[in-house]
Amino acid sequence: MIAPAHNEQDNVGALVEQVRAAVEPLGVPFEMIVVDDGSTDATRARLMELMAGGARPWLRCIAMTRTPKGKGAGQSAAFFAGFAEGRGRLVATLDADLQNDPADITAMVKLMRENGADMVQGDRSHARRDNVVRRVGSVVGRAFRRWLLGDTIRDTGCSLRVMKREIAVQLPLQFRGMHRFIPVTARHMGYTVVEMRVNHRARVAGETKYGMGIVQRAIPGLIDLFAVRYMRSRRRATEHEEVGSGVKGPPEAAPGDAVAAVRVRRAEAMSGAAGVSR
Repeated sequence: MIAPAHNEQDNVGALVEQVRAAVEPLGVPFEMIVVDDGSTDATRARLMELMAGGARPWLRCIAMTRTPKGKGAGQSAAFFAGFAEGRGRLVATLDADLQNDPADITAMVKLMRENGADMVQGDRSHARRDNVVRRVGSVVGRAFRRWLLGDTIRDTGCSLRVMKREIAVQLPLQFRGMHRFIPVTARHMGYTVVEMRVNHRARVAGETKYGMGIVQRAIPGLIDLFAVRYMRSRRRATEHEEVGSGVKGPPEAAPGDAVAAVRVRRAEAMSGAAGVSR
């Protein structure tokens, strides 16, 4: 499970416990990665306390190292870092503010398997209690997304989702705002995405870190739509296979060949990865 966190010192402890309670009874290997995105409070210190003494070997903390002073690099960059470090065959994501319910993950994995899907995207729209302005903005935003991208995902702002790792590592999340296009990008790449209603809870501690007002989101959001449409038109299939060599498996590392050694380690790590990155 990957959870970006920026100044969530009052939430990470409860989040970690809720993830443990939801996943540990399943008896499957899992890991939880909290990405500290430039926090200026005690978020990282709290995570270090939770990991102390090896009490939670499944808990990891990844720190973003080039964030703007006093700010985070943003959810897209934080997800990118978490996906790069994740080791499971499946990747689950959620916010660190406790508004997403980790208990939904089990049902999402079940739905994914039952439908033969590659990703399950959470939908909180039935449970949100937004004001009129925000609801109208959401309707308009969905209309533009459908028109420009053919995007039918109802709740693109929901961070709660489960996907195959192969999707996660292909997403162009180095670009700001791209986390809002994860489901539609997966579909553009040929993967099957289904939606599932999930719980939505009110924030009980801290403040919204990644949100913006309607006006602040509208223009950048429209620009992002055109950018994603452009990238989709330029995307080319990258599937490939080696023919004629008869070589099977990763190459042996020659003495002093650092590149080959890295390839071997990476192949071994991938072949040994199991469970769900949570």
